[in-house]
Amino acid sequence: MILESLTWEELQPGMTAELRRLCTVDDFYAFAAASGNHNPVHLSDRDGDGDGRPDATAPGMFVASLISAVLGNLLPGPGTRYRAQTLEFHELVSAGDELITRITVSDKDPDGTVALATEVRRIADDKVVLSGAARVSAPPVKLRFDDVEVPGLVVQRHRHFDAMIEQAEALPDLLTAVVCPEEEQSLGGALLAAERHLIAPILIGNADKIAAIARGMGKSLAGCEVIATGSDEEAAACAVDLVNVGRAHAVMKGHLHTDALLHPMLDRARGLRIGRRFTHVFVMDVPGVEHPLLVTDAAINIAPDLATKVDIVQNAIDLALSLGIEMPKVGVLSAVETVNPAIPSSIDAALLSKMAERGQIRGGMVDGPLAMDNAVDLGAARTKGIKSAVAGRAEVLVVPGIDAGNMLAKQLAYISHAEGAGLVLGAKVPVILNSRSDSAKARLASCAVAAIHHHRSTQ
Repeated sequence: MILESLTWEELQPGMTAELRRLCTVDDFYAFAAASGNHNPVHLSDRDGDGDGRPDATAPGMFVASLISAVLGNLLPGPGTRYRAQTLEFHELVSAGDELITRITVSDKDPDGTVALATEVRRIADDKVVLSGAARVSAPPVKLRFDDVEVPGLVVQRHRHFDAMIEQAEALPDLLTAVVCPEEEQSLGGALLAAERHLIAPILIGNADKIAAIARGMGKSLAGCEVIATGSDEEAAACAVDLVNVGRAHAVMKGHLHTDALLHPMLDRARGLRIGRRFTHVFVMDVPGVEHPLLVTDAAINIAPDLATKVDIVQNAIDLALSLGIEMPKVGVLSAVETVNPAIPSSIDAALLSKMAERGQIRGGMVDGPLAMDNAVDLGAARTKGIKSAVAGRAEVLVVPGIDAGNMLAKQLAYISHAEGAGLVLGAKVPVILNSRSDSAKARLASCAVAAIHHHRSTQ
């Protein structure tokens, strides 16, 4: 951004300048963080005025701060110092409103100060939302800055998960067999999801232990069916039986090893196989990314061969379609974006891309090999000269193996502040797979993703 000031001598009454600004929900969160004003009436996930609807009304001083942006950037520009400001607020401003802030020089004083009329209007209806007057000290010398940059801000808000949870709350409660919820995190997550009407839990495991944990948490098990079993293996088998007789439409992992949970599901006689391999998908809500990001497989298939990767890709596409992504763009990752016979993952990626082109993988666009940068960043893809509908726009990332997937998912969670919902696909019903370290939001989102996918799959 180039900024250039006007000195006191250059300023004349009648001079005017203006800036436009689209107000967003994230603007109000950033202002709350910077100012310390956490009034819920300004936040999109809170009902701050008791009318039963979440609010996203702009803080008055956020709107007023738009005046200082014109003063500091344009008129008089860099070097301007505030002396006084009067404000009169006329209309409320909400997220989604586009505003135009206009200031006009009204007078000059010999002491180097300048008086300016200030106003902010809403463009949609041309109503004045704020008016007032400013007095500033004009820059004493001409100043020009050619490279003014400020650090970018990313609001750590998980709006994709918020939307998914809201969507799932409108669906019938998902009948869910919760296997061994025998510690606070797993039981608490199931009960929280039940409170939000995402699932209707059937608790399977040590009944006395489950009851004791609920009492310790101050939670009631009223309305929850509890099925007593003697071991983790029995609990997992019971969950499979409930699915097979139609009493459960999802399975949720509690406090047991993943292998113990999945073992009876893989049984060829009484398990939950439907022809595809079981694969795992992390649905990641990454702050600043405009869409959910699906990472697969990061939890089940250790070193998948090409046939397994076909199921990994197809399962992920099916889930992405359930989540409302109309034509999922799948980037198959490798260390390079060209086929290298010395790198097996690059060969698999190219074959998967061709298989999708020939209709062997359906429902999405698949391209690879792609390196991570040119899979998710359009600028990087253009720099490398990659012409593809997927490159730079990938919504699904297929990793070479479990180690790469695990590292990618945890990097997104712990460095990029993402939340991740975990789901196993390829079974008769979705299998909710949470980690003990998952937050309440991640647990709710996992249940929401399962409910949405089940609803879409049964339509």
